[in-house]
Amino acid sequence: MAPDESAVHIDGPWKHRQVHAGGTRFHVVEAGDGPLVLLLHGFPQFWWTWRRQLRSLPEAGYRAVAVDLRGYGGSDKPPRGYDLPTLAADATGLIRALGETGAIVVGHDWGGLLAWTMAVLDAKCVRRLVTVSAPHPVRLRGALLTDPFGQLKASSHRLSFQLPFLPEHRLTRKGAAMVGRLLDEWSGPGWPDAETAQVYREAFGIPTVAHCALEYHRWFGRSQLRPDGRRYARVMRTEIEAPTLQLHGALDTCLLPRTAQGSSRYVAAPYRWKLLEGAGHFPHEETPDLFDAELLGWLSDPEPDR
Repeated sequence: MAPDESAVHIDGPWKHRQVHAGGTRFHVVEAGDGPLVLLLHGFPQFWWTWRRQLRSLPEAGYRAVAVDLRGYGGSDKPPRGYDLPTLAADATGLIRALGETGAIVVGHDWGGLLAWTMAVLDAKCVRRLVTVSAPHPVRLRGALLTDPFGQLKASSHRLSFQLPFLPEHRLTRKGAAMVGRLLDEWSGPGWPDAETAQVYREAFGIPTVAHCALEYHRWFGRSQLRPDGRRYARVMRTEIEAPTLQLHGALDTCLLPRTAQGSSRYVAAPYRWKLLEGAGHFPHEETPDLFDAELLGWLSDPEPDR
């Protein structure tokens, strides 16, 4: 029997809520009071990836809100809307639905690409920007074309995801065993343990989650030569005005550090790059103490250095 949405209602020092924004229902998990920090997860995960930060951010005086993105976990799973501009509108609408006009936005992987997009398309909503394991979308787009033995090879899974039907089957068979393999392949040594991998595998077994998650990859791949993709790439060359922190695991084999480096050319505001030693693609889970020290130290700095 397939898991249902109760699989992502994991107890902890936080509260679960349903929030409607732009006609879409989002499952959010909230803790703390203070300036809003919106936490956006990546693939193949859900809000729970931020469980450590849902403790450390409130302790530091922030209101932390982690969301299941469109198509994931306990949020709505519509048949379309998995392009980055629509996803950015989801997130900025969610900030307003939470009663705020802006937020500190922290995004990992797809959540990071989404965060970069928010900072361009609705700049007033992003007070500070933190991207984790996420090159600027224009950098990623370029690396897929110019680095065939590096980023293109590392993105071979994205290419296989372009096929219809078969990738969904591969992701979900044998209790979503492939999800566990991807987590293991992309991380540094020692993570994840079997219990952590099982949580993500169960969440991917929720009906239609695998299909919706793959639609992110399909839009990014198929739009490269389409008018909507070219239009998106042109818009994303706009310089970002929010102070930006970019964190990346030195051992990341999914989105290579050299692909992420150079994203500063698209940021006009103070910018900081930090390579996290010993971490792969999931530094906020693999090395949470190091990650939190960098994040909270930067957030506490009223004038972060370039």
